[in-house]
Amino acid sequence: MHLFRFLKIISVGIHYGLEEFVLGHERFSGLRAVIAALSFWRPLTEPRAVRLRRALEALGPIFVKFGQLLSTRRDLLPADISEELAKLQDRVPPFPASEVVAILHRVYGQPAAQVFREFVAEPEASASVAQVHFARLPDGTEVAVKVLRPGIASVINKDLALLHAGATLMEWLWADGRRLRTHEVVDEFAKHLEVELDLLREASNASQLRRNFQDSPLLLVPRIYWDFCSSEVMVMERMHGTPVSHVAALRAQGIDIPRIARQGVEIFFTQVFRDGFFHADMHPGNILVAPGGEYVALDFGIMGTLTDIDKNYLAQNFLAFFRRDYRRVAMAHIESGWAPKDTRVDDFESAIRAVCEPIFAKPLKEISFGRVLLRLFQTSRRFNIQIQPQLVLLQKTLLAIEGLGRELDPDLDLWETAKPFLERWMAEQVGWRGFVERVRQEAPYWSTIFPQLPRLLHQALARQAQSHADEDAAALLLEERRRNRLLVVIAVLLGAIVVVLLIAR
Repeated sequence: MHLFRFLKIISVGIHYGLEEFVLGHERFSGLRAVIAALSFWRPLTEPRAVRLRRALEALGPIFVKFGQLLSTRRDLLPADISEELAKLQDRVPPFPASEVVAILHRVYGQPAAQVFREFVAEPEASASVAQVHFARLPDGTEVAVKVLRPGIASVINKDLALLHAGATLMEWLWADGRRLRTHEVVDEFAKHLEVELDLLREASNASQLRRNFQDSPLLLVPRIYWDFCSSEVMVMERMHGTPVSHVAALRAQGIDIPRIARQGVEIFFTQVFRDGFFHADMHPGNILVAPGGEYVALDFGIMGTLTDIDKNYLAQNFLAFFRRDYRRVAMAHIESGWAPKDTRVDDFESAIRAVCEPIFAKPLKEISFGRVLLRLFQTSRRFNIQIQPQLVLLQKTLLAIEGLGRELDPDLDLWETAKPFLERWMAEQVGWRGFVERVRQEAPYWSTIFPQLPRLLHQALARQAQSHADEDAAALLLEERRRNRLLVVIAVLLGAIVVVLLIAR
């Protein structure tokens, strides 16, 4: 199965002429004439970016998601490719309306016309795993109906199997393969894809995110209509707004672009550090800007979570980084176990400083994050830093946020925007406010424990006394067994002596 899938990937790449991206490297210049002579059977009339986009669509949802991520990095890709890959965010070819109607009929046990007052057969958006149709509930409420693509689970499972095969190959062929923990990274990716294939779980993600930002002026999240939801269909409030990537349209509406760029950074850090629950698929196709200037989140299939320990170490790293305290960054890595305990702090500090210092006091438009990421990777390899699979989604989301910020406001100072928020968060966590908040959270538990303290103390003392008694009884039993064993041995010896004497006579 893996071989057939691998051969299909190769054949699709050849069909769409993707070897052009490899032959562009100087090392392969000698092969260009040969490949061109053998390509007479496939007239490549479309531009390279279109061919790349169509190849990713043909290969399925995992490759589409990869293209979505690439489309957010306009600083790393040529303009023609990033513009074309942006179409993967919400313009993947839809599946037929007849299949949508059949799925709705099967899920609800009756035709869609009897479930909804109005249902638009033409999809409003079509993505790699599902597509969205607009409709009205019987009471006239405007909703968006998300329908899972039929047969998508088997396609994803095949691609995940291929990714695991690729992970094994990386560990065999590449010295860094084991350090990168490639199988764990694939498992982490698979876990979140599993959520995407169950729309009930996606609906619960949306509900949680909405509750987290219930009273926030920064982010709007659609309401879920649970009576109409299943594992294959999700019905949510229809949200109105302009795609965040349509900057000219937003300006025409009077939206303050630099302000919403700053708000995007605050939303990200709020989700990560306050809630430990963040939207991990924040490409422009999943974000609208409401007429009032608030962000609108869509598509909640991939959400990231962080433990309190992860949040604390991340906050220390970010804050130390923003303060240019590179020694603290190095120490945080070692204390968290991400770097080996025997790492020399001064060497690690110096390496981090060499990578990070040149990018401070610069707006996004003057920073090559591709080069920074490459140097950070080289540094992590040198010091044997362990990849944290639970943070892969966070790293992916941070890249997307940075790419979005670059598109909205190239003059945005990411560091100065984030630093006050992190300082406030750290003060709330380790200062007296954090102490008061933790006392408040534990108070209900304490109120049930305090009245029980006399009984619990009596039970603990009784258990201790019983334990001592049991220990004494066990010691007596052990001594008795030892004596019994000794008697058996003596009896056997006496019996043996008697037998010997009888034989001797």
